[in-house]
Amino acid sequence: MFNKEEIIYYSKQLLLPEIGKSGQEKLKNARVLVVGAGGLGCPVLLYLAAAGIGTIGIVDYDQVDQTNLQRQIIYSMDDIGRNKAVVATEKIKSTNPYIHVETINQKLEVINAFDLIGSYDIVVDCSDNIETRYLINDACVLNEKPFVYGGIYKFEGQVAVFNFKSSGYEGPTYRCAFPEPHPDESLLNCAQTGVIGTVPGIIGILQANEVIKLITGIGSVCSGRILLVNMLTLQFSEIKIGRNVSIWNEMPKTKVEFLKKNYFSIAETIALQ
Repeated sequence: MFNKEEIIYYSKQLLLPEIGKSGQEKLKNARVLVVGAGGLGCPVLLYLAAAGIGTIGIVDYDQVDQTNLQRQIIYSMDDIGRNKAVVATEKIKSTNPYIHVETINQKLEVINAFDLIGSYDIVVDCSDNIETRYLINDACVLNEKPFVYGGIYKFEGQVAVFNFKSSGYEGPTYRCAFPEPHPDESLLNCAQTGVIGTVPGIIGILQANEVIKLITGIGSVCSGRILLVNMLTLQFSEIKIGRNVSIWNEMPKTKVEFLKKNYFSIAETIALQ
């Protein structure tokens, strides 16, 4: 149920037949975990909060740095030195006081990822390293949770929904698209390669849009394909991907196996290649 203030707040969404009261209730009842409150995480958090996601979890143990401000639009000069998850919580709560925010001032690691991801409906990958993406993927597969992926490199970005299941359909996992890491410069994060602020902004908004579609059941989810965006030419293209069961041997089959896996040795593997 919504109080009078919430009805006013969400009035423009409630006017949409595809959303309406039932869709808004689905958003209010949803639990979404956002991993990373950086360039991608900031627009994701702002738009999910404004849309009325009932419970948003924010995982980030980093502190705000002045070099972040050019693209991480939640933060200001006054926030430098403060924890990102804490500041982001304050900002989105001030945007929408009708939501609940769970602040997780920790690094997402094997020891906490399985249970944490299992307590949410959807995971949004706003991380900036490939190790965390494999970690998220495997925890999502074991917990049967979809996750919305976003990646950026200079003037390019990509978006996809992995581990999506619906009415007998089983979409590919992250490992189906990326079976193993490659020693390619595209694995570098924006701190190493540089980025214009609009790129993570646009990709983050697309990620938030996929979350809303997943929850409300409207539209066509970006599963079985990776959307590629070139910001310099404003061209959109897609890469079709399917399930690849042969790579499942690389994934843990149980929580016990998951807890024994060293995901952060991937960086060492890349360095040796």
